Amino acid sequence: MIRLRLGALGAVLLTSGALSLSGPVQAAPAGPDCSYTSPSYRAALSYGQTGAGVKQAQCLSNVWGGVPKLTVDGVFGVRTLKKVEWIQGCHGLKVNGVIGPETWEVLYHPALDCYNPYPA
Repeated sequence: MIRLRLGALGAVLLTSGALSLSGPVQAAPAGPDCSYTSPSYRAALSYGQTGAGVKQAQCLSNVWGGVPKLTVDGVFGVRTLKKVEWIQGCHGLKVNGVIGPETWEVLYHPALDCYNPYPA
């Protein structure tokens, strides 16, 4: 049995024909709210780092879900680490807390839904 869970946006996209279930689903690129770096910026980031790349990752993680929302402060602290690990788990990636090429890809093109509970 296939389980399909759609929110209001997914239902609208399906009925409008904008979303097809026949192939991989790619999210639209982040809007101007996440313009701390170029979308081509994909440097590896990890706990303790700071800067515009961290702001970009924090902002993208907020655009695509998960509660609580991160403060976009450019500091890769404990909250950012937990959120990155949650995102990695949701997308079947190695859960290591490092924002590398695969994690950047899912930040820009996330899955539509995640059934992993957010860490407390």
